Amino acid sequence: MKIRPINPRKRESDADFRALARALAALGEPQQVAAFLRDLCTPAELEAMCDRWKVVPLIESGEPYRAIHEKTGVSVTTIGRVARTLSEGAGGYSAALEAVAATTA
Repeated sequence: MKIRPINPRKRESDADFRALARALAALGEPQQVAAFLRDLCTPAELEAMCDRWKVVPLIESGEPYRAIHEKTGVSVTTIGRVARTLSEGAGGYSAALEAVAATTA
């Protein structure tokens, strides 16, 4: 087995990512999360995240990529990436869908 040296920047980056995740989780109201995201992200970053999130339920419902593109204007490439992440990612999209469904039920 190949032994790789520990990259201290990677470890720091992981800690930074976990700190960001904790900050998001600590915010109790959607308005607080929205304010935090507007402060944290550029308009282009927010638009990209909104595009990704907007197509998740459509992909989950089995909508064809081209139909999703026509409905949303999101590129077929982005739709494909989101679909791949849904099937091979860390499970965040699915967890968020379930959490949103639980709060609206």
